[in-house]
Amino acid sequence: MEFHLEFIPKPLNDKISHCHKLMLMGSCFTENIGDKLLAHKFRVLQNPNGILFNPVSVRNAIENYVNKKVIFPSDLFYLNECFHSWDHHSRFSSRVADIAVNNINQSTETAHEYLKTADVLMITYGSAWIYELTGKAANAATMGVAANNHKAPADWFNRRLMMPDELRANLNAVISKLQTFNPQLKILFTISPVRHLREGFVENNRSKAALIAAVHDAVEKFENVYYFPAYELVIDDLRDYRFYAEDMVHPNYAATNYVWEKFVGSCIDEPSQQLMKIINEINAAKSHKPFNPESAAHAAFKAKNLEKVLFLAEKFPYINFEVEKLFFA
Repeated sequence: MEFHLEFIPKPLNDKISHCHKLMLMGSCFTENIGDKLLAHKFRVLQNPNGILFNPVSVRNAIENYVNKKVIFPSDLFYLNECFHSWDHHSRFSSRVADIAVNNINQSTETAHEYLKTADVLMITYGSAWIYELTGKAANAATMGVAANNHKAPADWFNRRLMMPDELRANLNAVISKLQTFNPQLKILFTISPVRHLREGFVENNRSKAALIAAVHDAVEKFENVYYFPAYELVIDDLRDYRFYAEDMVHPNYAATNYVWEKFVGSCIDEPSQQLMKIINEINAAKSHKPFNPESAAHAAFKAKNLEKVLFLAEKFPYINFEVEKLFFA
């Protein structure tokens, strides 16, 4: 008797390899995958604006990268003893306006140069609910939708769900902008399995359904645009609260690893998968805590791993192994 229905995601036509430059944007689930890619030595730039949840904020960020937009202190607002940007995550906030501005402009410039030659952009949408700034919001004229509420008063925002036509127009504009800026770019959309229950159970499902429909319309309409079913793997494949953290909102370690394994199998090519196994061995060796760090056995252990790292660095010059060289030297 079957108690679990597993499905295998459709493989990408052109799979990802260590040669590729990857950029990731979107919800906190994006960073779970991004961190694993970084640990396996892929070239990754993730969330240059910080975590973004809604399609409007993602579009604003991409347009700013393409246009290499420069901001000024007048574009920020002051709240709770810090200067913030409505376009950016609070990790860019600072008690000093010039520091926040400098960090934001540097990140935008880095994203502009990276996106120009990137091979794959992975965009993970979290919610179709947007928070439009009202007239009570500080510096509301700078943009219509907040990427992060920065713990501002509730009456600074007007919450609404993006309509299907609005979502389709948003995605069409984003994809057209990206493909004009970087014609070789492949775009991989995912929907975050994180449940936005702050909006409500029914409202969360309406949001996810609207996002899924809009993304699939875009996949059918454009070349080099793909979908990876991270949402379906957690909601329909795992389908159990034991795969969520204690908040019952975020997928836990086991669920994230399950999605990662499916991502590797369907999106990463076989040579890179084999190389990832060797890199895992090196990462495990780095994490090894010796009983006696001064022993001859540990010296031999480090020398063996240094030899492996030097071999990989020579064979794969586009992968950075400098940290590992220093560690085992």
